[in-house]
Amino acid sequence: MKSIATLSKVLIAMAIAMQAHHTCAQSTPASSTANNFLKKRTDAFMTITGYSLTPDVTTGSLSITDKGGNNPNLQMISLGGGDRISAGFPLYLEGTIALNRYNPTFTDGIGSSSVTVPVHWNGITGTGGIGWDFSLTDNLRIRPIANVMLVHVESDLSIAGRYIENNTGVDLQFLNKGRMNAYGTGGSLMLDYEDYKPEREYDAELRYTNISINTFDSSSAVQGSANSQSLGLWARARYPTPLTVLERPLRAVFEIAHTEFLGQLRGALGFDYLSSVGTGIEIDRSASDPIFNRVRLVFRYQFGQNVRGTSIGLAASF
Repeated sequence: MKSIATLSKVLIAMAIAMQAHHTCAQSTPASSTANNFLKKRTDAFMTITGYSLTPDVTTGSLSITDKGGNNPNLQMISLGGGDRISAGFPLYLEGTIALNRYNPTFTDGIGSSSVTVPVHWNGITGTGGIGWDFSLTDNLRIRPIANVMLVHVESDLSIAGRYIENNTGVDLQFLNKGRMNAYGTGGSLMLDYEDYKPEREYDAELRYTNISINTFDSSSAVQGSANSQSLGLWARARYPTPLTVLERPLRAVFEIAHTEFLGQLRGALGFDYLSSVGTGIEIDRSASDPIFNRVRLVFRYQFGQNVRGTSIGLAASF
């Protein structure tokens, strides 16, 4: 999803999104000011990783850019999914891997000179979950899930740190071999509804997720913690069409989703929620390939406070 947000208030939200944490003392007031600025941005980045911890069509691909060029850029993309082993053995497994790229920009006021140096941070996040289905009715299940996650963040422009130090006398720890590692533990609770009939298929999920994130083995200037909470509703309907592909009816797909971000995620990027509506097609490959028996292509329109965009999703069912 490519979106344009009003990021003036995003920076304010990022600054207050995290509680104050330990920051190493620096040798000069300018160093302290610069590293405090850096610490706030890193806290915000760790909070932002919470947007991509679970399979979610509203945040699977997200890009935010300021047209003026003076505010942080953020790109996020994730790949994930989950399902139970079988109806007779309702063990549920899920996993998500996400790539995040964050670009805060240093401008006037660092040291004795005015410099503008882009500082790119790259993050990779992996999340896994294991749960069990408890049937409430023939179509409705409740599913508690235990989640764990790992995240690694690193600057790819350590040369920028040397540039700033040479021109301003300010030493920014994180830019020079800086890194941040974090782990998270928590869980989710999901209501899962499935109603499949030859003439139509309905799916719906209501999910609450809460994962606590803490740093480890990280540069001292960027140690801290965050909490990821969200409440999401997703629904999909599939109808067979008169067209036949691979000896099976081609299905029309309609989808809606809405995610409310809670706690520290709420407002961290300038919005409290994201919604999505989509439509597409599904090919049934069960006659020729028993492994990937269904393949879906869905076009989505996504929107929220001050943000909107489009995306294309490709998915396969086993």
